[in-house]
Amino acid sequence: MTQIIIYVLFTVLVLIVAKRYLDKKEHPKALFYLFFAEMWERFSFYGMRALLTLYLIKDYYSHLENNEEVAYGIYAAYGALVYLTPLIGGYLADKFIGYRKSIMYGGILMALGHFFMAFPTDFFFYGALGLLIMGNGFFKPNISTLVGSLYEEGDIKRDGGFTIFYMGINLGAMIAPLFCGYLGETYGWHWGFGAAGIGMLAGLVVFWKGITANVLGDKGLQPAEYVHKKIGGLSIANFIYTLGFIAVPVFAYLIILDTQSDVLGNVLSIVGGLVLLYVFYMVYDYKVNQKDNQSGDRLIAIMILAIFCTIFWACFEQAGSSITVWVDKCVNLVGMNASQTNAINPGYIVLLAIPFSWMWTKLGAINKNPNTPMKFALGIFQLGLGFLIFASTAHFIGENGKVPFLFVFLGYFLITTGELFLSPIGLSKVTELAPKKIAAFMMGVWFLSSTFAHYISGIIAKLTTSDNQDLQGNWLSDLSNWFMGNPDTSNEAIATLLQYNSVYAQIGFVTIFIAIFVIIISPFIKKLMHGIH
Repeated sequence: MTQIIIYVLFTVLVLIVAKRYLDKKEHPKALFYLFFAEMWERFSFYGMRALLTLYLIKDYYSHLENNEEVAYGIYAAYGALVYLTPLIGGYLADKFIGYRKSIMYGGILMALGHFFMAFPTDFFFYGALGLLIMGNGFFKPNISTLVGSLYEEGDIKRDGGFTIFYMGINLGAMIAPLFCGYLGETYGWHWGFGAAGIGMLAGLVVFWKGITANVLGDKGLQPAEYVHKKIGGLSIANFIYTLGFIAVPVFAYLIILDTQSDVLGNVLSIVGGLVLLYVFYMVYDYKVNQKDNQSGDRLIAIMILAIFCTIFWACFEQAGSSITVWVDKCVNLVGMNASQTNAINPGYIVLLAIPFSWMWTKLGAINKNPNTPMKFALGIFQLGLGFLIFASTAHFIGENGKVPFLFVFLGYFLITTGELFLSPIGLSKVTELAPKKIAAFMMGVWFLSSTFAHYISGIIAKLTTSDNQDLQGNWLSDLSNWFMGNPDTSNEAIATLLQYNSVYAQIGFVTIFIAIFVIIISPFIKKLMHGIH
């Protein structure tokens, strides 16, 4: 109980500091309401994320011999679909129902999903995943787009505002593993999932309060031409709500199929191909039909940045899967359980978001702010260093085959600073680069990069479960073994740790090479952005 009281007091303190900072810097009043609502939505999401893999391994699928591989596959499929549906939700909000209704509907579906997790049957478990996937699609892209609509193009406060908003995301993401992880592993997994559902309801209440207080003005309303239109006797909004609910079992079934075949990978390939074709069509339409080369080039810039974002998140998302299991098996934990270590990364962001926001604003004021491609390169580079920190623990293995907890904090610190160079800046630039009439759709395309990243992250995580020959006998594995000091693998506990560390070393080196490549092509990307820094 003492832990929970500390978490609550810390949350209140950060909220007070954030509110005063936003008021002092004269950011739009609505930003704090969106910050607060997103904080609770992320509390629900990351509470689920912290528990899911360990719950599957230790409880739900504990009877399976290959339960780790199955757990990584379900986690990856769930994460991929969670970031696929924003493409749909963003389009429907842009064109038919507006951002406000999308956010409310998505939040309701997600709350139901978390409460479904309280019942340990296949129907409720996979139904919960389906509800969370569909709900996130309506919620996630539209609240980010709503934040972007609060700032005029070229406003130097935009990057700072998004960084503060990103702190709200990570405040919820930090408290959730501590709170839900403590409940889940102390009192039972379903208590943790239930707490995540309560967090989602809190987010809905706060968002509704902001609407009733009229802090949004005319932002996020349903397009006027669709307010009174009906389909089959239903309003456009109710018709879309019905279709969304019908889609829930479809997504649940896709996860079930992915544990048995590669059907989800094929579906994602088709969806990705169709989206690319549509974006290329829009580029063609802007450049050729509308004679708007600037908008066409900016769409190309978004797609290039999205590719590098995919690489970043494919590695980063080991945090919710293989890194959590690595910590559980191979690290001497002190004062935290494995699921609670998911709070380290967002905890750093809560501490660093305001300093980073201040830094970008100050650098922008004196024209020294690094351009977006350079920020991406530096972010990917720091990610690589963070994974090399994890891999370097091969030099510090104790007699029990475990490594010091300190390295988890050091590795996550570099991964987090890399994230702050890339993720909030990416969100900011999508809202700034995308033509206004397709802003939420392009935000959905941006989140689609995370769909592929999650799916790829599952493939990477599975490499840690056995001595995969694909990782051996090449120059990269030789470089990784050299970096780890070619340790003895005759001890089973040490061999297990080294299987994880070898994968992390290779992630580290590959991402550093990619960061150098981004630096090389950064002038080309900057040119496509047409003056947007």
